[in-house]
Amino acid sequence: MNINEICNGIIRNVDAALGCAVVDLNSGLLLGVSHNVPYFTQSYLDAVAAAAVDMFRGRTISAVEDMLSNMRGSGKLHLIKEIQMTTDNTFHFMMVVPEKPDALVVLITSRKANLGMGWSSVRMAIPKLTPLCP
Repeated sequence: MNINEICNGIIRNVDAALGCAVVDLNSGLLLGVSHNVPYFTQSYLDAVAAAAVDMFRGRTISAVEDMLSNMRGSGKLHLIKEIQMTTDNTFHFMMVVPEKPDALVVLITSRKANLGMGWSSVRMAIPKLTPLCP
C-alpha cells in the first residue's frame, strides 16, 4: 500500500470527506494525496500544503518554540501536534505523524462530516503511514 492509497482509504471512511494529503513539514511537498473535488488543482493542493506547513513550522510558531526551549533550557521543540480548523464550509483535521515528526496528515471535509469520524479515520491510518513517511 502506498501513501496515496492510504489517503484514499481515509476519505472513503469519512462521509463528506473532500480530500486527504500527507505533507513533508520540512519541504512542504505533498508525499501523497487523494481527493474527489474537481477544483482541487495541483496549485490549490500546493497552497494548502504550504499553509499547513506554516501553521506547524512557520516563522512565528518557530519563534515561540525557540523562546520556550530557551526558557526551559531544552533542545528545539515542535510543540504543535494536532490542529482542527473550521472554515465557512469545511473542517480541516491536521495531525503530525507521531513517530515521523516531519510528516503531517491533512484531511479536509465538508461541515456535514462527523468530527469524531474525521479524527478517528486519521488516527487509524497512522500505523499504515508511519513506515512510508520519511
